[in-house]
Amino acid sequence: MAQTPGGAPSSDESVEAVRRYYDDFAGAEHERLTQDIAGRVSFEIHRQFLEPHLKDNQRILELGAGTGRFTILLTERSSRVMVTDISPVQLHLNEANVTAAGTEHAVEARHTLDIRDTSCFPDGSFDLIVAYGGPLSYAFDDAQQALAGLLRIVKPDGVIVASVMSLWGSWRARLPGAMQLAARFGTDVTDAVIRTGDLRHVPGVVHVCRIFTWEQLATLVHECGGEILAGSASNWASLEDPAILAELERTPQLWERFLTYETAACSSLGTRDGGTHILFAARRNPV
Repeated sequence: MAQTPGGAPSSDESVEAVRRYYDDFAGAEHERLTQDIAGRVSFEIHRQFLEPHLKDNQRILELGAGTGRFTILLTERSSRVMVTDISPVQLHLNEANVTAAGTEHAVEARHTLDIRDTSCFPDGSFDLIVAYGGPLSYAFDDAQQALAGLLRIVKPDGVIVASVMSLWGSWRARLPGAMQLAARFGTDVTDAVIRTGDLRHVPGVVHVCRIFTWEQLATLVHECGGEILAGSASNWASLEDPAILAELERTPQLWERFLTYETAACSSLGTRDGGTHILFAARRNPV
């Protein structure tokens, strides 16, 4: 990869690495939110977080659409969904899955798109922008440029619903791996990641991205001329003992109650840093 003056790969080279990663990841992306309990809970949290912002007759832009988990939800509610992803392979799988779900007629078009450059869309083009799966985390040093672009193309009364990868939640969820990282490369690498949120500091890492705290995310939205409407972690208690969670999931009444508590916990200001992703809803600052 090309190097920035500080020694990290440039954003352009890093985004190209992300494109290759998701091209290679292919259909495995479709199972990410269903293969384990934490993933299934995360999907439900994402779905519930999105629901209040879905209204009739919206024109919707989906960024980082992947293989179509959320595209199907969107096309069930709107007949005008623009589907985009950085990976052509993911877009091909998206079309196959949405067609199988019977909602392909609601897709306005599909485009390969880098979230850092939305100049192809006029100002105020969309009622709702959905950027789940952390595409803003793949903008690296250009996250402010990317988010400002989204605020430009959403209507003045429209909403952006998006997610980024979480610094403290990822550290919590992957503590054994973090300790192995420190043992292998020394604490300097771990310190650099914690300080900057940039996984490009990890030698040989395949899945590079920038990870955020809630405070950093809220500051980014403000600096881009936006206003936070709501926030949530993607997981909280669902990152705990899988055996206990499996026991709950086998009992529908207990599982429903658990999801109610988990949703409330994730939306609490004190726990928004606690999941693998941070969800947020934002709009243009009305002032």
